Amino acid sequence: MKILILNGPNLNLLGRREPDIYGNSSFEDFFSTLQFEFKQVELAYFQSNVEGEIINELHRAQQNNYHGIVMNPAAYTHTSVAIADAVAAIDIPVVEVHISNVMDREEIRHISLISKKAMGTISGFGLDSYRLGIQSFLNLKP
Repeated sequence: MKILILNGPNLNLLGRREPDIYGNSSFEDFFSTLQFEFKQVELAYFQSNVEGEIINELHRAQQNNYHGIVMNPAAYTHTSVAIADAVAAIDIPVVEVHISNVMDREEIRHISLISKKAMGTISGFGLDSYRLGIQSFLNLKP
């Protein structure tokens, strides 16, 4: 099974950015942990602060035969019709994840343009939200 983890803007700053919300670990360090824990899965990781690059990566995921995408669109969750359209346009299931409990934050973060297009949403479990996203694909595997 091949799964792409796709992160949006500012998630390259994990470990330094608002550690009280996002924790002290960089995503690169956590990604190594995920690769170790999910040896049966071919994991790939892509992060961008640029909306168009995220859309291009979603399109490439189709060509690269991924079975699933665990995506944290970050702030684009609430603003990007284009990313939501790209999720709807591909034939790969997407699990939307968020590190924080978005419903416990500013009101703008309560709205997701991605959720209606995603297979499901996981939020509020810290970096474990990604682990749960990967596990959701393994649970669906026939």
